[in-house]
Amino acid sequence: MSIKANKKSTFREYFEAICIAVLLALVIRTFIVQAFKIPSGSMLPTLQIGDHLLVNKFIYGLRIPFSGKVLIPVRDPERGEVIVFKFPRDRSVDYIKRVIGTPGDTIEIKNKKVFVNGQAIDDPHAFISSATVLSGRDNPRDNFGPVLVPEDRVFVMGDNRDNSYDSRFWGFVDQKDILGKAFILYWSWDIDKPLFSLDRFTSIRWGRLANLID
Repeated sequence: MSIKANKKSTFREYFEAICIAVLLALVIRTFIVQAFKIPSGSMLPTLQIGDHLLVNKFIYGLRIPFSGKVLIPVRDPERGEVIVFKFPRDRSVDYIKRVIGTPGDTIEIKNKKVFVNGQAIDDPHAFISSATVLSGRDNPRDNFGPVLVPEDRVFVMGDNRDNSYDSRFWGFVDQKDILGKAFILYWSWDIDKPLFSLDRFTSIRWGRLANLID
């Protein structure tokens, strides 16, 4: 009788421990930190295809899942921060870009140069791959605006300016759709190599591991 009771007690302890671990993991992923990977080159050279990063979900406030409503405000996104958000035209897709304009800012792009409130900004992360300057309303890549960033919205751009689909093309990001701030790389390798192969293993970018995202 006592042996069966001990077995039942041990099973129950393991079951409870697993349930608690799963619950904690869900809470951490929902409210504190979440992992993402980079599938495209729109943030080159800051982020490379195959980078895996962690996103701080609490820094902009504790939010109700799915609705995006802030329960406990912390602070608003700031210019220059790299954020992950729900793509406005398809909220099932997550995007990552850099904040260029915050509410009340006037954004304008002249011949690839970004101006905020009439002043050219220091833009050290911008990567320009093409010397060609596009013009006209159908080509907002290099000449855009001016536009005023509305309340509770941000204007975002990819660091790979000539190869990024961002606010120049589809507009502002609602702050309730921001999932968090990217802050550290925890893994990086060439995802074009076969997964279970020596080539994939040798493609690990050891020098990028544990790098903070600026």
